[in-house]
Amino acid sequence: MPQGLNDIKRRIKSVNSTMQITKAMELVSTAKLKRARVRLEKSKPYFESTLESIKDVLANTKGVRHPFIEKREVKNTLYVLITSDKGLAGGYNANVCKLLQNEIKSKDTAKIIAIGVKGRDFFRRRGYDVIESITGVSETPDAFSAKLVGDKAIELYKTKEVDEIKIIYTQFKSTISYIPEIIKLLPATFESKEHDKAKNVITPLINFEPSPESVLDYLIPKYIISTIYGAMVESSASESGSRRIAMENATDNADEMITTLKLVKNRARQAAITQEISEIVSGAEALS
Repeated sequence: MPQGLNDIKRRIKSVNSTMQITKAMELVSTAKLKRARVRLEKSKPYFESTLESIKDVLANTKGVRHPFIEKREVKNTLYVLITSDKGLAGGYNANVCKLLQNEIKSKDTAKIIAIGVKGRDFFRRRGYDVIESITGVSETPDAFSAKLVGDKAIELYKTKEVDEIKIIYTQFKSTISYIPEIIKLLPATFESKEHDKAKNVITPLINFEPSPESVLDYLIPKYIISTIYGAMVESSASESGSRRIAMENATDNADEMITTLKLVKNRARQAAITQEISEIVSGAEALS
């Protein structure tokens, strides 16, 4: 058998093995995506109730002063970045890392807490100040990790080592749509509820004990931690969805490549057979 035909067969076998792997990874990512969407649906009610509680405090009090809602001059910014621990997820990691890189104006005024290996390595290689990293939770986010990150961020804000805190994650829109987002966590800004006087909507009288400031001191950290956890869950769903699409595309490309290689192999075999027949005929004619 000609050497070229053997090479084509080996390549078909290699591509077929790769296609089996990508197909298996696609099925695994599909299962992980389903679990991530369940987590996402369960985490949203807690976040929404916490946010509504904070809005109620601000809507029913005037002149509330609290370090978490007071604006101050921004000298240093803390960024909480959420990426994956593994690759093979299409443009998932690159998109969110590029978004943060474009957001940072100066390396000297930026500090980063990285959730995920890919984001940590990306910014460390480029000389950014990655003060802390959490790994091993990108596909299975948990509230404990979110609390660790939230507590660290709040501590840095309280001690005025940073003047604002932002979180960068990938928002899960649908099974085929994932959008990198930036949200400011501190200083916290919330829109107060507007009451329609024309409809005679009466604002309920609410007393906060021991004070509105104490209530905010309790609620805002809960809001920050729940936001971080919610962002981790959305990023997890986006990661699994992006990896599923990447593996699906890889499987389709491998299948297309195998089809092309088989066509090339058949043509090469046909050419080899034709050449052998021609040699036999030529030899027969030479002997006659």
